[in-house]
Amino acid sequence: MLVIPGRPGKDLCDANLGTSRRAILRAGAIGFFGISLPNVLRLQAAANELKPVTGRAAAPGWNRAKSVVLVYLQGGPSHIDLWDPKENVPDNVRSTFKSIPTKLPGVQFTENLPKLAQVNDRFTMVRSMNYTPNGLFNHTAAIYQMMTGYTTDKVSPSGQLEPPNAKDFPNFGSNIVRLKPSEEPMLPFVMLPRPLQESNVVGKGGTAGFLGRDFDPYTLYPDGDDLDMRKMDRLRVDDLQLRTDVFAKRLERRARLRQLIDGAMPELDKAVADYKLDEYYEQALGLVISGRAREAFAIEREEAKLRDAYGRNTFGQSLLLARRLVEAGTRVVEVIWPKVANSDNHSWDHHVGLDQRMKNQSGPMLDGGLSTFIADMDDRGLLDDTLVVVVGEFGRSPQKGVSTSGNGNSADGRDHWPYCFSAVLAGAGIRRGHVHGRSDATASAPLEDAVHPTELLATIYHACGIDPETIVFNHLNQPRELVKAQAVTKLFG
Repeated sequence: MLVIPGRPGKDLCDANLGTSRRAILRAGAIGFFGISLPNVLRLQAAANELKPVTGRAAAPGWNRAKSVVLVYLQGGPSHIDLWDPKENVPDNVRSTFKSIPTKLPGVQFTENLPKLAQVNDRFTMVRSMNYTPNGLFNHTAAIYQMMTGYTTDKVSPSGQLEPPNAKDFPNFGSNIVRLKPSEEPMLPFVMLPRPLQESNVVGKGGTAGFLGRDFDPYTLYPDGDDLDMRKMDRLRVDDLQLRTDVFAKRLERRARLRQLIDGAMPELDKAVADYKLDEYYEQALGLVISGRAREAFAIEREEAKLRDAYGRNTFGQSLLLARRLVEAGTRVVEVIWPKVANSDNHSWDHHVGLDQRMKNQSGPMLDGGLSTFIADMDDRGLLDDTLVVVVGEFGRSPQKGVSTSGNGNSADGRDHWPYCFSAVLAGAGIRRGHVHGRSDATASAPLEDAVHPTELLATIYHACGIDPETIVFNHLNQPRELVKAQAVTKLFG
């Protein structure tokens, strides 16, 4: 019986290599029937190749993104006070900030975003992000959904109950670097400058979960308090957690695989050549011995004027580093807003003091950093094949001073609101100068073209040339879709 091995090998040290020992031995027997092992491996590679479903390749935006940068506004920014202001509404809904024109006729932002208003002809504004919460009024549960496409098992109105564990669904970045490995000897997936966090739950939704630690992001969390705006100036390559234990185990497993085939198969050389195991070694060792990563982290080599434009703060310099990582070949970068979700000062979690905090802290930092990042990426041609996504886990309540999540809110504070919020997308074929969707008169709900967070994730996968319905196997070896949603192809030009 001819069987083409195309299933991840569960009896190998590294299950992600794609071929089990049993399949190798089966392939050896095939030689008696005139099919050589190298040809079997070629067939197996073809069987495992990511192929689009019928019509997928012809859909707008398919496989346009070589890299993805997620700018994650952890904490839930107020859409009404940033980029979806409303006029002729009650006083307890209207933003205290004035509306200003943008580069697009008829599209207005608030005065908090004067610089972004001058570059919105380079991106799509989504004003119809929406979901109905199922225990998702707290930050960490909503973050988990946004990052993985799935809801957590244990949630409460006040917060996530369960820390990260090996049963979690993978962060979308982990799925991407597993299914579309980087072709460069460079860090495939980097998260900075702090972990996802609410209260004492750190990193939920930010790991590879049941894929295994091999696909965890490389994390860059420089020392310093969240309010230490200059900590990126003290950036050292030593701050990058290379997870040397995982890296060493990965190389060791590759070595053991080679030994296994060495002892069992007479056609070893051809098999290894087809499998390109030497290439795996070269890429892994190249990352260790080359200066590519080190060069990417040398942000002090950038012109002072450009660094000033990004903002001499943690957020701005993290965006600058994201651009340098993309240039060096990193597949996925996640820039997390540098203030923990449920906190004060620069946090987006504006239950109290929204007017002062947004005007003097979070607003200017977002405006300067993001506007410069989009323009810089575009001017360098990096937006051609890099997808940029800017979003938080939810928006803020249209009415001020009311409680939607059990939290107390001041008269100028807004509570959590997942029913309607905004996102920004740019690059990799995303339409330029476009507004997708429309919210109602008070920005309480979408009037048209609602986009669920899972659809946003599906769009990211689609842009990377990955079918959102691709099957992965969880910790119980059960099949699961990457995400149960379809890409929003209308976002692409």
